[in-house]
Amino acid sequence: MNTTPQDDVTSGAEQVTESQAVSDSYEKLHKPSSEFETRDEYLEHELQIMQPKRWRPNLPFRDYRFEFEDTIPAMAATIGKVVMVAAIAATFAGALGLGDEFVLENVRYELLIVSFFIILFSGFILPTANLAGTHGPLIPLIPIVVATGGHPMAFGLLIGAFGLILAFSKGGSLLARLTSKGVCGGLLLYLGFIGTISQVKKLFVWAEGIDKTHIAFIVILATILLYAFLEHFKKRWLAVPLSCVLGGATAFALGAPFEFHTAPGLPNMNPMYWWGENTGWMLGLPTIESFVVVLPFAILAVAMWSPDFLGHQVFQKISYPQRTEKVQMNIDDTMLSASARQTFGSILGGANFASSWGTYIVPAAIAKRPIPAGAILTALFCVIAGVWGYPMDLAIWQPVLCVALIVGVFIPLLEAGMEMTREGKTTQSAAIVVFASTLVNPAFGWSLTMLLDNLGLIGCKERSSELTHMSRWIIPLVMFVILTSVMALVGMLPGIPALMPSFRH
Repeated sequence: MNTTPQDDVTSGAEQVTESQAVSDSYEKLHKPSSEFETRDEYLEHELQIMQPKRWRPNLPFRDYRFEFEDTIPAMAATIGKVVMVAAIAATFAGALGLGDEFVLENVRYELLIVSFFIILFSGFILPTANLAGTHGPLIPLIPIVVATGGHPMAFGLLIGAFGLILAFSKGGSLLARLTSKGVCGGLLLYLGFIGTISQVKKLFVWAEGIDKTHIAFIVILATILLYAFLEHFKKRWLAVPLSCVLGGATAFALGAPFEFHTAPGLPNMNPMYWWGENTGWMLGLPTIESFVVVLPFAILAVAMWSPDFLGHQVFQKISYPQRTEKVQMNIDDTMLSASARQTFGSILGGANFASSWGTYIVPAAIAKRPIPAGAILTALFCVIAGVWGYPMDLAIWQPVLCVALIVGVFIPLLEAGMEMTREGKTTQSAAIVVFASTLVNPAFGWSLTMLLDNLGLIGCKERSSELTHMSRWIIPLVMFVILTSVMALVGMLPGIPALMPSFRH
């Protein structure tokens, strides 16, 4: 793991003193890649000399540079964005009786909306805030929200409001500090394992649907061999684009049908269209009752941010070299960025629910690249995909989509989880968080295991004894009670009917 900056002694051009002007320190310390023996050394040096500035302009070439490696996480992020927003919009469309045209136009709209906020926050004024992506775990809850009379604008605005409260109170970083390596490692293992299995199953279901099941087997086998090959030559950051090309080309060569059908165009940019009673969502504006109905879901959504954000930050810490703490993802800034993006996105009429962008930050960490440069490229790719249209068809084609998510997100999460549970008394906590997450969901598993771990019932007893009463049991207990109570209200605890009658189905 990384050491703290004061534990490291650097010399020569790598030394950055407190008195050095932040505005020109990166320019002074930057060296061309030709002066380094390997590409990795150059990329690590770039991470170590960057001086990101909060709430002040961070400009390309003055504060950071674009590298070829930035295109990889940008490509993976764009693929993931198209897929996840389409999944949320399609789930809403199915519950509200809206057509495919609504889904397509709203996805395009969201790609343009998110591009603006990516550039504003991650690329310009908050360079350590991860991109505001999509809250995938909320997708199964959307039909329940709609069935109980929930309004998507009310839902999004409450998520944004609660997220801003958590960000300004620095509650997200506090919960991250209270989560041990064992708990975090187990959470990464669970998410990586479940995600890998789900994508493999989806690919086989798709192949069975076209009566060519063997395609799924061949594509996955070829992807495994490619990943092993890249790992051997330490080129794992190329896994996403090469796997997408390999998966798509192999499937097409074996007879899988594919065609482009989404023509270039622009979505309707008028928020009043999206929130009209006979246009867009066809729901009109929300009422007070709309906010009351979605209140438990909004609390749950924001509470689930912490384990998600923590996993992304830890992956950076494992992948980055020493003396890079200042460029690593800031959890509170990421919550602020996601909350602001959520608030304005909901007002404008988008279907997305924001969270930390995993399909961006994981490949970026593997490629040893900071957030800002790849963020700018992600925004550019999202605009191209939304306006051009055709890349959206390719991004959601199963042979491309599944292998991209497997090698770009879920396998790296598995590796990070195993790395975190190698040393110390971490295996007990890791096993319990996997067990509890399987019982309900990762938010339940994280909160319960954090409580047990901090109490010293499992994991490292020495760590528990060093915690204050507030950190040891008060905060973990409050978090567990709040999360479990909200889940009980809306019927998310297996075998237990929802405590609120309006959520029973």
